[in-house]
Amino acid sequence: VQLQASGGGLVHTGGSLRLSCAASGSISSFAVMGWFRQAPGKQRELVADITSGGTTNYAESVKGRFTISRDNAKNTIYLQMNSAKPEDTAVYYCNYRPHSGTSYYGDYWGQGTLVTVSS
Repeated sequence: VQLQASGGGLVHTGGSLRLSCAASGSISSFAVMGWFRQAPGKQRELVADITSGGTTNYAESVKGRFTISRDNAKNTIYLQMNSAKPEDTAVYYCNYRPHSGTSYYGDYWGQGTLVTVSS
């Protein structure tokens, strides 16, 4: 499985940005896809993820500001970032985890895309 992320860049505080991540290769119909981020000197953390059925999960810090969505036909997820804050500055990584219904059997990562929010 290959993940190609795009859409990172520079945005001002309060602005918006949309990230995309397309999965290709041996794609499963059942997989959780999501976005993680890692700021300098910090651990990687979950931002949001979404199941094949559309169930979403968000970090508390982005609830109400970020929206994750998914196009299963295109094997692509999106992260709409609104009301950006300087603390959102990080490298954002796309993640793909296929599962059997009871357990995950893979964990794939994209190359990362840098988001910088200027104050």
